[in-house]
Amino acid sequence: MKTVILCGGFGTRIRDVADNIPKPMIPIGDKPIIWHIMKYYASWGHKDFVLCLGYKGQSIKDFFLNYEASTSDFTLTLGNGSQIDYHNSHSEAEWRITLAETGLNTLTGSRIKKVQKYLVDEKNFMLTYGDGVGSIDIERLIDFHLSHGKIMTVSGVRPPGRFGELEVGESNAIKGFNEKPQASGGRISGGYFVCRQEIFKYLDEQGNQTLEREPMENLAHEGQMMMYKHDGFWQPMDTYRDYNLLNGLIQKGEAPWIRW
Repeated sequence: MKTVILCGGFGTRIRDVADNIPKPMIPIGDKPIIWHIMKYYASWGHKDFVLCLGYKGQSIKDFFLNYEASTSDFTLTLGNGSQIDYHNSHSEAEWRITLAETGLNTLTGSRIKKVQKYLVDEKNFMLTYGDGVGSIDIERLIDFHLSHGKIMTVSGVRPPGRFGELEVGESNAIKGFNEKPQASGGRISGGYFVCRQEIFKYLDEQGNQTLEREPMENLAHEGQMMMYKHDGFWQPMDTYRDYNLLNGLIQKGEAPWIRW
């Protein structure tokens, strides 16, 4: 199952860290957060990615284009038919990455619509943001999604109440979606979605939609969105405090998302 990662937004600038790079390239330890997210999915066997690029997307392209040289010793033979011999191996060798330019000012829903052509053979696909890590059980998440047959599954988490609140009814059916609640006492959307191909009927490439507004609100209203409960670790990187927290977990060897 392919994984779509939203990497194109301007995001929140983090002082002394993110002036010249997009948020997905902010480092946790010695690798950018986008690498950690992809590495987590790959640890569950999902190694086919579609990255929705926008703001400073070239730096993400450069990271992966130069990945072999930056992670390996190599011998370079100059001249016509120049050759590079890499002397190291790495566990990312089977990753397949589609880097798609989805526009500088495009909003999240329309970014997903723009990569529909790379998902035509996918009855279901995973989707998440390029700035948050968690310990979601991906296998159980997918099993839950396939069991209910609805168009979208959202991972419901319990972080600080500053994201879209999920109004949940019986059997974890989502009754409503409030992007900016005044106060949140329950679960909120943590990303780590699974979507059926039918989600594209709710998305408009030309209208520049925000996924978290009309598309998700309409899915919830029509009973087509379900919540997968996640009570474990989940943390976005929106502030300097978040940046320090995640890097502190790496330094202590206590990062809950690292299972490789």
